[in-house]
Amino acid sequence: MSGREKEGPSTEVRAGMRRASAFLARRSWEDGRRSWASVWAATAAAAALVGAFALVVGSLLVARPPAGRYAGTDAVVVAEQRVTYTVKPWGSEPKTETAYLPERVRLERSAVARAAAAPGVGRAVADDTVPVTADGARGTAPALGRSWAAAALTPYRLTAGHPPRSENEVVLDGALAAATGSRAGDRVTLQADGTPRTYTVSGIARGGSGETSLATVFLTERRLTALAGHPGTVDAVGVLARPGVSADALRASLERAWSGQVSGAPAVRVLTGAERGQAGQPDALAARDELLPLIGSIAGTVLMVALLVIATTLAQAVHQRSGELALLRAVGATPRQLRSAVGREVGRVAVAAAVTGGLGAVPLGLLLRSLLATEALPLPVPWWLPPVAAVVGGAVVALAARPVAQLAARSGTALRPAAALGAAGAPEPGEPGKVRTAAGAVLAVSGLSAAGAATAQGGQAAAVAASGAATSLVIAVALLGPWIARGALRVLGTPVRWAGGAPGFLAARSAAAHHRRLGAAITPIVLAVAFVCVQLAAGATLERGAGRQAAAALRADLVVTGPASGLPAGAVRAVRGAPGVASATGVLRSAVVLAHRELGDPKIDRFPVLGVSADGLDGTLDPQVTAGDLAHLTGRGTVAVGADRAGDLGVGPGDTVRLRLGDGTPVRLRVVALYERALGVGEFLLPREALAGHADVPRDRSVLVRTADGTSATATAAALRRALAPYSGVTVRPATADDLRIAPPTSAGGDAMTVVGVGVIGGFALFAVVSTLSLITVGRRAEFRLLRTVGAGRGQLRRMLVLETGLVTVAGLVVGTLVAAVPLTAFAVSAAGSAPYLPPLEYGLIALAVTVAAGAGTLGPRRG
Repeated sequence: MSGREKEGPSTEVRAGMRRASAFLARRSWEDGRRSWASVWAATAAAAALVGAFALVVGSLLVARPPAGRYAGTDAVVVAEQRVTYTVKPWGSEPKTETAYLPERVRLERSAVARAAAAPGVGRAVADDTVPVTADGARGTAPALGRSWAAAALTPYRLTAGHPPRSENEVVLDGALAAATGSRAGDRVTLQADGTPRTYTVSGIARGGSGETSLATVFLTERRLTALAGHPGTVDAVGVLARPGVSADALRASLERAWSGQVSGAPAVRVLTGAERGQAGQPDALAARDELLPLIGSIAGTVLMVALLVIATTLAQAVHQRSGELALLRAVGATPRQLRSAVGREVGRVAVAAAVTGGLGAVPLGLLLRSLLATEALPLPVPWWLPPVAAVVGGAVVALAARPVAQLAARSGTALRPAAALGAAGAPEPGEPGKVRTAAGAVLAVSGLSAAGAATAQGGQAAAVAASGAATSLVIAVALLGPWIARGALRVLGTPVRWAGGAPGFLAARSAAAHHRRLGAAITPIVLAVAFVCVQLAAGATLERGAGRQAAAALRADLVVTGPASGLPAGAVRAVRGAPGVASATGVLRSAVVLAHRELGDPKIDRFPVLGVSADGLDGTLDPQVTAGDLAHLTGRGTVAVGADRAGDLGVGPGDTVRLRLGDGTPVRLRVVALYERALGVGEFLLPREALAGHADVPRDRSVLVRTADGTSATATAAALRRALAPYSGVTVRPATADDLRIAPPTSAGGDAMTVVGVGVIGGFALFAVVSTLSLITVGRRAEFRLLRTVGAGRGQLRRMLVLETGLVTVAGLVVGTLVAAVPLTAFAVSAAGSAPYLPPLEYGLIALAVTVAAGAGTLGPRRG
């Protein structure tokens, strides 16, 4: 071997190879523009979707609740709203979990004087809030009660009248004055947690930028403290600085004032700047922390779907050129030239798709952000976020496209010239490669194993295992597509031939000769069906299970409900004393915090709970007790636990459970009963008196009423309305499962997540169906010309394509449903103890959407 051969190609030879690769790429681009257009569309859509979720995640990470009613303060002193739990897993360093508490933690009232005494403080104001209902000449409206001293924290300023000087005077803000039709000097009735009381409107006030959407009424500080019901504590302390004192200096001064506080007292935080909103919306960041994992999970699925779609479309585009590549290899093109040519083509498409998708990511991300933003947690868009999101979406496409295409081209370009000459006209190989088949089989087994593991787990662990099972099975389908296509053809091929005549024969023969192509057509349909079914059925299964258990647990005939803030205590007493009432129990809604280990790591869970009165449970609520007695659910130290949760905790009647109440107070509760219907009524049932002192608003949300034997529900309802006549906003109606169930039916936030998780990503999966099938149809132009040459009519070709579309759609629907059913069954058995459920109408809409997308992808390019 000569020295030149050992040194490799010369500079001139390499330049010639680059020119040859560029020429091949340019000619291929010109000849296959329609094919590359389908690849560009799918890739650009993937880039847009990835970038959009990058924008949403970035916006969530920097989101903070607005200053709101504390917009006029320089600092706000609040109690720490977070709780931590630290454990040391075996063989590793200690780990700490942090979570936000579901109820407000209050400060001792002495904090006001301590803040006022700190250097640099001009004024410190106690701020408490009380939900009230205002009734005026024009109507009734909910409002937030505050002291007039706290008006300076927003700030509000009088536009008419004077401040409240006695306990019988109030100042209304502009929104409440308009809602009730009140002016200075008028009379207005306010109802808090007692009998409604009439006040004189002493003035009208207007707020600045911190005015909230909820109307506000101002009372004297003494009257507001009495209505709040916690005279020894305050919600927060608003601080106004002396002139010339910076926010940093004020924060440091206030933190020093609490540096020596007594051990065991609630920790204190000093909030300044953008942090001040946390004082008015203590649960906003908790909602963000709950939303981030959900969005992160969906974003991970988006990335997986995007990469799968890019890989599928690029592999199919390159595969459709396998004959051309083999011919070029046969006439002397080197493998390096061919791979470089493919890389150049794909690079050109990828760059165009990255730019287009990156630009599209911004408006799509802003749309998703608008669906998730709330008044309590608006999602900001810093100037740097849109370009970063666009770059992220484009980079994913640019980095993934070229190696995928070159890998797909390797089998055709690695042949020797003599072998390539035979491969150029050879039919499509009937079986995928051994490595691909083995990888698909491993992923299928892994998905089934993860689904099996999910049935033995609970809570988040089961959801994670089921999600992993779905992902593994979808990728397995993509790898095993030709085998799946062969099985589908064996089942559906005969009906297609029998029902279609000559077009049916052509459709069946074409599918039999191109298993790989048929598998590539089925894969995006499986992806769309499996993903959408999992997303919709998981929520539907839980809602159905919760509704059924709540309906089975409900024994009440009637329910009394009031304003959103709850029923006043006097109304609950009036219900119990009304004629025809056999038993009644108020339902106080709150939450508890459970710190425990999950797979050895620390975990903090927040559980919504019901507070009930044991003496009224008989005849109103039956959670299906399996051990113990709910009659002992009294006092402040008892709890009833769902049977499955009790099994996880290893407790039974007489044992002790460690919990934290909503405001973080640690308690040791004695288990008095176990029950089955936890999905409907919650994992824990507590006495009302155990929760009342630890809830933001200690009012019953409803009262469940059982009518006495021999008394009609209609007569009892009429008697209740008469007894409740003094209370505004109170209604009496027949009881339903929704009045008891621990989690309400899908809310606006749940609808937004459905749109994000199903509408956007499901829409992208359907778009992938269209683009992939369009790519396949465009690549069959030579086949269609040959069929026309041998005598097939246009109508026969059209019917052949319709039958092929039906075969692909039915196979994709069946396989996609089976793929979804495996993780869904595991999740449903673990979480709801039932089979998975999806409303037939929703499944019908999925099937219709897939059919339309498949028809558009197959018939649209042929028509064009």
